[in-house]
Amino acid sequence: MRILIAITALTGLFAVGAAEAHASLDRAEPSVGSTVETAPHEITLWFTETLEPAFSTVEVRDADGAKVDQGKAQTSAAVMRIGLKSLSPGTYKVHWRASTVDTHTTEGSFSFHVGQQ
Repeated sequence: MRILIAITALTGLFAVGAAEAHASLDRAEPSVGSTVETAPHEITLWFTETLEPAFSTVEVRDADGAKVDQGKAQTSAAVMRIGLKSLSPGTYKVHWRASTVDTHTTEGSFSFHVGQQ
């Protein structure tokens, strides 16, 4: 019986370790779903794991689907940044893809609004 309990406990530890190997979005600036009065000059994303810069990307599009970011994101440890063109009032969608150094990949998107709603 003790062996079964030990095996179950070890299996649980390995499962927790595997779940933590995926980078999740921790927070963003501008914040997810926020409305900002002044257009930001960049988007900054913080993740829960260290990112692999070669395979991690972010892009920002306006309501018409036009890209408004300034190209390739800058990645350092668990933070990804991308510069923005001059933004007009409106809603913008951020789509990110985060790959960790052990090649696990996650992706997601969120919107933010510039100006009053």
